[in-house]
Amino acid sequence: MRIAVVGATGLVGRTIMQVLEERNFPVDELIPVASERSKGKEVKFKGRSYKVHTMEEAITLRPDIALFSAGGSTSLEWAPKFAEVGTTVIDNSSAWRMDKTKKLIVPEVNAPVLTANDKIIANPNCSTIQMVVALNPLHKKYGIKRIVVSTYQSVSGTGQKGVAQLMNERSGKKDNTAYPHSIDMNVLPHIDVFLDNGYTKEEMKMVNETKKIMGDDNIRVTATTVRVPVTGGHSESVNIEFEKDFSLDEVFNILSNEKGIILVDDPKNNKYPMPKDIEGKDEVFVGRIRRDESQPNSLNMWVVADNLRKGAATNAVQIAEYLLEHNIIKQPKFSKV
Repeated sequence: MRIAVVGATGLVGRTIMQVLEERNFPVDELIPVASERSKGKEVKFKGRSYKVHTMEEAITLRPDIALFSAGGSTSLEWAPKFAEVGTTVIDNSSAWRMDKTKKLIVPEVNAPVLTANDKIIANPNCSTIQMVVALNPLHKKYGIKRIVVSTYQSVSGTGQKGVAQLMNERSGKKDNTAYPHSIDMNVLPHIDVFLDNGYTKEEMKMVNETKKIMGDDNIRVTATTVRVPVTGGHSESVNIEFEKDFSLDEVFNILSNEKGIILVDDPKNNKYPMPKDIEGKDEVFVGRIRRDESQPNSLNMWVVADNLRKGAATNAVQIAEYLLEHNIIKQPKFSKV
């Protein structure tokens, strides 16, 4: 099983390799891939060093799966070239997410739509992933009419530049390389570019991707996305209006028994999900669950996840795991170590 990691020297690429190793994904041959300037550099995987390949070199090796995390323009140019040689591409950029011919996948929600014909599979936006994981079991039970979400997104969502700006500012250095304003001791209601409708591209990603993943264009979604001075972990305040009424006990029971969700909701003892507690975790953490007393059939909740893992790397690897487990991609015979 040949696995390419495209963008292997970046923050998400390195996390993908870490997740592959932790989950004992069957990698017989790792093919780390990055830009021409990174050719020949080395990355570590399972105690071994691997030289970084260029795109052209990687394609000639015909990997079975290519996990892309190298930006939208790179994916648009290169993902089809990998697909042409039979590679299944799982792409972490926004390049293919709203393409009607491509599947947008969160395994806990809609993996069964995948087939062997899907050679380019889109990995959703980090904030959308954690929200739909938390909401999908409730949507199945009560039917969601409307979602109002405000996000509190860490600087690692911007990559290494975002983390560097925050750390530089905390050490007294002025640095505006990632954001138009300082991020330390500040919050920015500005993630990605502003669009003509006054929303940012990030906010509209959440609107459009949620409908596509959950397979329901009738769900109304509105979002405000905010960057906060936290190094890792995205948090969300989510208000949901349902078609049917619910009991809080039933909601707690549904979420506590759902795979991929960890319920942390004990406000009397100051227990609720926080970014500092979920670093390195693959689950979505949910708490602060309470009825919205201002309108019928409505619920408030707080949703937190590691944006580099479940919000990116882990979700991509879980898609690859699903492809193998369901024989959508045939796995060569090998012995797991």
